[in-house]
Amino acid sequence: MQPPARPAETDRLVTVTLDPNTITSINPDEVHEWRIAIYDLLEDNCFRPARVTATGPFALHMSIVGNFIVLDVRHPETFQPIAAHYLSLTPFRRLIRDYFRIRDAYYEAIRSAQPFQIETVDMARRGMHNEAAELLRTRLDNKLVIDLNTARRLFTLICAVQPYASRIDEATSELPSVLFVCSMNSVRSPIAAALARQAFPGRIIARSVGVNGGKADQFVHAVMEEIGIDMSVHTPHILDELVANRFDLVITLSDDATEAVTRKGLEAGAVEHWTTADPSLAEGSREVVLGAYRELRDSLRKRVRNRLEPLVSGGSQIH
Repeated sequence: MQPPARPAETDRLVTVTLDPNTITSINPDEVHEWRIAIYDLLEDNCFRPARVTATGPFALHMSIVGNFIVLDVRHPETFQPIAAHYLSLTPFRRLIRDYFRIRDAYYEAIRSAQPFQIETVDMARRGMHNEAAELLRTRLDNKLVIDLNTARRLFTLICAVQPYASRIDEATSELPSVLFVCSMNSVRSPIAAALARQAFPGRIIARSVGVNGGKADQFVHAVMEEIGIDMSVHTPHILDELVANRFDLVITLSDDATEAVTRKGLEAGAVEHWTTADPSLAEGSREVVLGAYRELRDSLRKRVRNRLEPLVSGGSQIH
């Protein structure tokens, strides 16, 4: 199962993002653990999808649906889908429990144990990681080609995110749902959806898409980080990727989005358009541009809270 030798610049992951609808936490320590696991995976990995002709490097978008981790491989610049695989968590349950048990024992040993005790715990930790990595490679055989070191790091990331999965089944959930749509799903709609999730954690399903595919926007990352929202986990999606077809409320944030939503034929309790400026068109110094992004963020923050409060509270979606 050793992957064949190929150019390192193509057979690797350069971006890992997490689905904020199914992997949720407002605890900064938990988010920090995700970031460390992602950083370690990206620092050193060998990764490519099997049975496809796409050339890397690659982006990996992770979500949790029911009892499955979804490993969605995409182009790192355009975020166009390449291959997606559902990985059942059931075979990993014991190993995930062992991961946290041994991790806690290792941290405790570092604080108070003798060197030989630390070494014993560390050996157990390495053994568990190797077992998990081999199982992961076996389960992904003929789907993803990864080496042992990458499998170890990917398992660590799975352990880091899965305890905080919301596992909301959108097909049967009674939570109100809102969809934000803009041109590229890079700035306006992801900011609005993230603000909705922050304002009403666990009380609403908020998704965002674009008419066309966009790219990650570093100014979005910067201004959302200021209010405690990590947007580095966001992957741009387009309307055609939507699985759900029914929303309580659809809000368009760009002129082309309104027409695209009509063409898509979504079922919605209400559809409304919010006129919003695109801060990516702002010109000037970095501070001037950041100011435009902050203005959008703050105006959307107030509007999202005021508009969605009655929806979340069980009122009508008609405004």
